[in-house]
Amino acid sequence: MGLFGKIKEKAFNEFIDIIEWLDDTPDTILWRFPRYQNEIKNGAQLTVRETQVAVLVDQGKFADIYQPGRYQLTTANMPILSTLRGWKYGFNSPFKVEVYFVNTKQFLNLKWGTKNPIMLRDPEFGPIRMRAFGTYCFKISSDPTKFIKNVAGTDGSFTTEGIQEQLRNFIITKFTDHLGESKIAALDIASNLNEFSAALQESLQVDFEELGIDITKFLVENISLPEEVEKALDKRTSMGIVGDMGKYTQFQFADALKAGAENPAGGGSPAGDAMGMGVGFAMAGQMAQQMMNPQGQHAPSPVAAAPPPIPQPQMYYVAVNGQQTGPFGIPQLQQMIVQGQLNLQSLVWTQGMQSWEAAGSVVELSRLFGAVPPPPPPPISPE
Repeated sequence: MGLFGKIKEKAFNEFIDIIEWLDDTPDTILWRFPRYQNEIKNGAQLTVRETQVAVLVDQGKFADIYQPGRYQLTTANMPILSTLRGWKYGFNSPFKVEVYFVNTKQFLNLKWGTKNPIMLRDPEFGPIRMRAFGTYCFKISSDPTKFIKNVAGTDGSFTTEGIQEQLRNFIITKFTDHLGESKIAALDIASNLNEFSAALQESLQVDFEELGIDITKFLVENISLPEEVEKALDKRTSMGIVGDMGKYTQFQFADALKAGAENPAGGGSPAGDAMGMGVGFAMAGQMAQQMMNPQGQHAPSPVAAAPPPIPQPQMYYVAVNGQQTGPFGIPQLQQMIVQGQLNLQSLVWTQGMQSWEAAGSVVELSRLFGAVPPPPPPPISPE
């Protein structure tokens, strides 16, 4: 800027006696009024709008604070600054002072979220990794000097971007600690989000107050589980929808027999095709009749009654490292016991059980631990 430009700016600023802030941004928290060499004229008009507070700073010290309204800067309404400057009978010359405008409105819809999964011990799934995100709102506390001193400092224009990272760190730390202490199961969090958010907001207020900030709203929008756990839950839900696993297996077997009868081994002789189709349709019809008459009330038939289908072996699911595996039959479970993959404390589930139980508490499985032969002795080397 040239000499003429500097003289013009100095003259323009010195003749301005209106001090105000017309905020046209959604995220500015603090703004310092620009004045050439911070000189304020005697009798200057200070306008403080709603959702604003003006703070005068003299030589690094906080002086007078002005709430919304219109003021004429004289010794009558600058008692603190007048005391600091030693003005007893008024003054006529301009004085140097910094004027900070602090935005006291609510800053809404600020995002927070976990950068990395949080390791927690869930009462149902055991060790588990979880992610969470949500929103929060805040405003500057009634004492704006605390925010200027602890956060903004001498920054002439301070926005929410300058503090969001620090606030997010406070939130993640408190969130992790609060979730771990609450002992709420992952599947029950959705029904406790309001209570959980309110309790966490109260806990966060202590940390926010140290920065001169009041947290007005805090929301946990979602807590998500790892993809592997979500897939396991989907399988568990599907099993609940299927209902009677035995009847479902019979139905699938009937479909397989029908498909095999329609195309046995990729096609063959006409006689073989006819025989396969006959067996398939007979088995399918018999299973369908059994499903329609679960109490054993068979409709009369002119032909001799066929024997019932061979009972399917009981299948068990086993929890291994928090993951659902299976289903396994009794021979497979015996092999798992020999290999040390299944013990009395292993959680198992089969059709008809209300929840997962320890293998040692299931009568049918508890017998296996005594029936499993010991491992064979090592071979004897020839002398």
